[in-house]
Amino acid sequence: MIKVFSVVFSCLLFSSFSHAVEISNLPKEEQSRIADLIFKNECNRKFDCLVSWNDGEDFASLGIGHFIWFPKGSNAPFQESFPDLIRWYQQNNVVIPKTLSNILQPNQPCPWQNKVEFLKPENQAQIQQLRIFLANSKETQASFIMDRLSQALPKMVEVGQSDAEKQKIEQQFHRVAASPNGWYALIDYVNFKGEGIKESERYQGKGWGLAQVLLAMDEQGDAVVDFRGAAKQVLSQRVQLSPPERNEQRWLKGWFKRIDTYR
Repeated sequence: MIKVFSVVFSCLLFSSFSHAVEISNLPKEEQSRIADLIFKNECNRKFDCLVSWNDGEDFASLGIGHFIWFPKGSNAPFQESFPDLIRWYQQNNVVIPKTLSNILQPNQPCPWQNKVEFLKPENQAQIQQLRIFLANSKETQASFIMDRLSQALPKMVEVGQSDAEKQKIEQQFHRVAASPNGWYALIDYVNFKGEGIKESERYQGKGWGLAQVLLAMDEQGDAVVDFRGAAKQVLSQRVQLSPPERNEQRWLKGWFKRIDTYR
């Protein structure tokens, strides 16, 4: 009976490859819970972490989802997300404070060129104002995170090189989402490591996004347990293939700890 309900539930929530997933079907309380867990994962819910610059990174990280923001001239291979958040604010008629309107524009690069500049005393007042704005607009950031996953499935299906791979991505997505804590796992991972669709987000041709995790799943047993195992496998491969100078091994333990919150 439970299995039948899961299949019916999945059919109600998901559409074909060409349509977005209806995240709006999730109860608001569950959306808020997931957004808070992501804030905990990224920042341990700390106010100062809402605008930060991590050691070893060439970009700033902002908001509850640590959306990345590139300085001018950056050639970082990762998916930039903070400008998309600013567009989301505009679409949802969120008022940007006048004191921040000069930097919070969709096409505006990060105003600090590197971490040294980010830490300069003369920049701290503006950074603090930005933290306050982000702290007061967590709900908008949460809806942005949910919307990203809702648009992810049709994009990820295109990553499949064969009909079998395309089908597996969709089937495993449905399988995880229909499981307890499955929505959290999907939403957090796509915010954490992306959809896996960007060619530049590859080491030696191998990606580490949500699409790659879904393709690595075993298709048996508990879906979320399977998802966690596949995620660790994909992230371990990323570290093994990464440029030695990035020293990505230092992050793997923390990544695994985050993946374990999906249980």
